[in-house]
Amino acid sequence: MSLPTIAILDHYQKISDTPFDRLRTAGYQVTTFTDTLLPYNHPDTPQDAKDALVKRLEPFEIICSMRERTPFPAELINRLPNLKLLLTTGGRNASIDVKACEARGIPVAGTTAGGKSPRTGPDSTTQHCVALTLALARNIPQDDAAMKSGGWQSRYAVGLSGKVFGTVGLGRLGVSVSKIMHLAFGMKIIAWSTNLTQEAADEKAKAAGLPVEDENGDKIFKVVSRDELFQTADVVSIQLVLSERSRGLIGTSDLQKMKKSALFVNTSRGPIVNEKELLEAAKQGMIRGIGLDVYGLEPLPQDSEWRTTKWGEFGRSEVILTPHMGYVEAEGIGEWYEQQVENILRWKKGEGLVTLFQDNGY
Repeated sequence: MSLPTIAILDHYQKISDTPFDRLRTAGYQVTTFTDTLLPYNHPDTPQDAKDALVKRLEPFEIICSMRERTPFPAELINRLPNLKLLLTTGGRNASIDVKACEARGIPVAGTTAGGKSPRTGPDSTTQHCVALTLALARNIPQDDAAMKSGGWQSRYAVGLSGKVFGTVGLGRLGVSVSKIMHLAFGMKIIAWSTNLTQEAADEKAKAAGLPVEDENGDKIFKVVSRDELFQTADVVSIQLVLSERSRGLIGTSDLQKMKKSALFVNTSRGPIVNEKELLEAAKQGMIRGIGLDVYGLEPLPQDSEWRTTKWGEFGRSEVILTPHMGYVEAEGIGEWYEQQVENILRWKKGEGLVTLFQDNGY
């Protein structure tokens, strides 16, 4: 019996080469794609681009995807007659229609965090969020560019010590980032999400090794209203999981409430924020600065105004962009690929898969 054909998608850094050499040596046909085609389910994707994606994926029995870089809606899944196993990375992937796969008997599985080498301390996304916030506050990219072009000081930095850090969402990442901003910079943490209660926030503070209240009796993680968070925070950080409920949640009505001096950072998922309204706020200079690692369409198109606008000039906001690097560390991604290889071998032997998705990708 011939071995199944395997496609590795969105293989930007080619980190999968070493893990998948095990399968190549065993006779598996492994094809890697280093680019990302337009998403099948994006409203602006033309039919010929959808057909091109189908043509690329149709020959393969096993597809290994990387997070949400290539979405798999039901219509795409049903146009791939050879597909027998769909693997992704991470413990959730909302861009895969798991029920459509189940209807065809196609297992969907992800990966676990930590892999064979569990790490202590803040995770990759937390580090990136803090770094992006600091880069925005301290003008790191702008000053680097100025120095390399013969310039010197051109703008002032924003101090964070004692300021207010507003986290929209207080899950694992919201807690992790907030803890650092509080301990390292003495920032006052306020939090809001749809169902967040003060009791839950207190428990999260204790679980993070923090006191529930400071010496003045103020809550370490203080739950506030949505309006209060956007009105009073010096930094607003988006820390929500993308779902139908959170899609497009943040928009002009929130941004207009922010201080002129405030910073806005999104390292979660682009579609949580209305991108057109955020772009307009940036062009108007509604707030001092915006740091983005995630976008509604990824990779960000070459002609995107985020790329082409001269930010920080003519009254526009300062803008720092990174290409969805929050989770992109060689060690972590390499472990994810190793787990995908192990799941392929389990599947070939008829064994149960690890991190099997059921019903949906959440």
